[in-house]
Amino acid sequence: MHRDQSPLRARSAPELVPALHLDLDQMLDEFTRQPVVAVLRFDPDLPAVITVEFMSERGPALVWRLGRELLHRGLTAMSGSGDVRMWPMAPGERPSSWLLFESEEVNALFEVPIPPLAAWLDATYRIIPAEAEMDGLDWDGFLRELLEGPGASPE
Repeated sequence: MHRDQSPLRARSAPELVPALHLDLDQMLDEFTRQPVVAVLRFDPDLPAVITVEFMSERGPALVWRLGRELLHRGLTAMSGSGDVRMWPMAPGERPSSWLLFESEEVNALFEVPIPPLAAWLDATYRIIPAEAEMDGLDWDGFLRELLEGPGASPE
C-alpha cells in the first residue's frame, strides 16, 4: 500500500488481537542481514489494512499500511504488485517469506518468519473474516470525499 507519513496511528484491538512484535531480517545485500523489529497492528474498524511499524535503532520508526490479503497470500504464493510484494522463500531451514518495498524513497527486502505471522493473521480473520472486510464502510461518504474533496457536506 503506502508508507504512512502522517502522525496518525492505527487504533489497535489489543483485547481482540494483540500487536505482533516480529523479528525480521533486512537484507542489506546478498550476504548481510540486519535484525529489525516490526510491530503489526490490526484495527477492526479498518480490517483490510494492517499497520506495520518498523522500529529502528538509528532513527525514527517507519510506518506502512499493508493489505491484510497481501500479507496472507504472500505466505504461500506471490502477492502484491507495484511498491509492495511478498512471496514465500524456497523451502529451507525455517519457513519464511520475502517482503519487498520498492519506491522512490525506499528499497528494502525483509525475511519474514511465516509461523508467527500466519497465526496472528488467522486471529485477525477470526475477528473479521475476509468476506466481511468491506461491511460497514460508508461508501457514499467515501465517494463524496473522493469526488468533491475533504469536508464535502451531504446533500
